[in-house]
Amino acid sequence: MTPVGDPSGRRKRLGGSVGERAMLLALAAAAIISILVTVGIVVVLVGEGATFFTEVPLKEFFTGTEWFPVEGKYGVLPLLNASIVIALIAAVVAVPLGLGSAIYLSEYAPERLRRVVKPVLEVLAGMPTIVLGFFALDAVTPALQTVIPGLGLYNALAAGIVVGLLITPLISSLSEDSMRAVPNAMREGAFGLGATRRVVSLKVVVPAALSGIVASIVLALSRAIGETMAVTLAAGTVPNLSWNPLEGMQTITAYIVQVSKGEASRGSLQYESIFAVGLLLFVVTLAINIIAVRIVRKYRTVYQ
Repeated sequence: MTPVGDPSGRRKRLGGSVGERAMLLALAAAAIISILVTVGIVVVLVGEGATFFTEVPLKEFFTGTEWFPVEGKYGVLPLLNASIVIALIAAVVAVPLGLGSAIYLSEYAPERLRRVVKPVLEVLAGMPTIVLGFFALDAVTPALQTVIPGLGLYNALAAGIVVGLLITPLISSLSEDSMRAVPNAMREGAFGLGATRRVVSLKVVVPAALSGIVASIVLALSRAIGETMAVTLAAGTVPNLSWNPLEGMQTITAYIVQVSKGEASRGSLQYESIFAVGLLLFVVTLAINIIAVRIVRKYRTVYQ
């Protein structure tokens, strides 16, 4: 107990209060900066995109089937189509791998093995995407060519596979965290009723962690749609409105990279087009996240 008349106790309380206020201000500043950065990005995209749409009608932009800026053709469907095709292929690859590894790590793997395997999986998420692009060119595409005769060097299938490998750790890590958050009492109750580990994993744990699993998949899809270097190297740079994954095609991000290299002069219509497609990509990603939030809220389960 602090002696009467000794102000040291009061100074400690004041110091703690000042420290807490400083931390609160720092956290608030971080939140405000994040919001301001997002607002700044939107303002730039909308401002530059509005200039583009004063010369290119919205109807032509959203319904046109040809994207050749040099010839004045600005139909965005080929770019949007390529982004969706590659993201869907990536989902087909990543969702089974990610969920399977998450279930194994959460319900089957010993703790010692989990501590080793999970960091190794997460290393893949931090791998430079340009490395995966070269991996697609040098390993994935040649392997596919042995199975699919006539497959070109640039194709959406190889791009989708490497993007799927890239987003697998996101699904695996986040889904595994959600599964481990499910109370053990639910598992023990199911085991007490005679359920096997497989039934407990698939019928009890996965439904209970569904909101976190859905969130991980949506986050991974957002990453897949916004992927740049891997798809630029693996899928090519030729706009192609086709659902055939064996053909080369150009995504929205690949086009932005192509124009940003300096081929178009600043202020030209072709230069402004990258802001228009960037705004479209932002809106698509935002729509996906809004849908995900609604799904998560609908199926969210809170454990006490």
